[in-house]
Amino acid sequence: MSLMFTKPGEVNHIKRVMGDDRTRKYLMDMGFVEGAPITVLSRVSGNLIVEIMGTRVAIDRSMANRIIVGRGSL
Repeated sequence: MSLMFTKPGEVNHIKRVMGDDRTRKYLMDMGFVEGAPITVLSRVSGNLIVEIMGTRVAIDRSMANRIIVGRGSL
């Protein structure tokens, strides 16, 4: 499921990062890599604040829709 559909406070793991090469590289450089645990902390005007690899990151809806997550690890 897309990161946009997760509930705040739920710990999920990244299964896949979609998009063109530039978009995937941008997200991976910020720590959005397959297998990484990710938690949505809050939603603000359709954007998300997430915790990934011990860091809080804000991403917009279009980026969040490119991140596929699941409850279990890889």
